[in-house]
Amino acid sequence: MAITVEKKDGVANLWLDRPEKLNALSIDMWTDLPRAAAELASDTEVRVIVVAGRGPCLTAGIDLDMLADLAPAGESEAARRLAVMHRIKELQHTFTSLADCPQPVIAAIHGYCLGAGIDLITACDIRWASADAIFSVQETRMGLVADVGTMQRLPRIVNPGDVAELVYTGADINSTRALEMRLVTRVLPDQPTLWSEVMGLAGMIADNSPLVVQGAKRVLQAGEGRSVAEGLDYIAVWNAAFGEFSRSNR
Repeated sequence: MAITVEKKDGVANLWLDRPEKLNALSIDMWTDLPRAAAELASDTEVRVIVVAGRGPCLTAGIDLDMLADLAPAGESEAARRLAVMHRIKELQHTFTSLADCPQPVIAAIHGYCLGAGIDLITACDIRWASADAIFSVQETRMGLVADVGTMQRLPRIVNPGDVAELVYTGADINSTRALEMRLVTRVLPDQPTLWSEVMGLAGMIADNSPLVVQGAKRVLQAGEGRSVAEGLDYIAVWNAAFGEFSRSNR
């Protein structure tokens, strides 16, 4: 399988495991990833999820062989366009399933993170990278408008001018520029150091109460698009209902 999972001490490592193709997302990966995410989401032993890529990079983006199969041949123009719309919705679900995981999701990014890679990492809660990471909304250069999450999630992470720069140009940016625009929040010197630091972070999260951590994630998500007052009301109700007030509870 090109999506593999390893679990240890409350941490689940979700691997893009197609290194011979630079982890380009094949049709099987688009269906296997949400299936794996759903299984992890329901696993009470998993307290944090780390998304990473085997081999030289996180992902070079969508497998180009898939694009030719998006629209069925021999159909009317209207039928073809309707089929494309339904297929895009299915692809959108792949990354939404990751964003919907109750556990925190960390992206460990090294090498290429192109096209669908941006869709992937923007569905994660925390994004750390190695110094060799390269980022691009490459759909622009392919004659497409990014349609599986980048346009919706990226503006919630970086400021509007930086979003426009990335989307309008489709240009590659390095890890230094990604850090400047807050697409990532830490840059480590190399992939082994990145992995060590990410696993340390994951371990710290896993040591905390899963109810509290998952509750914090829900509160953060619920606060998006709400006023401060609405967010304060939400957390007051949540803590009253689910808060752990005994230090012995974990």
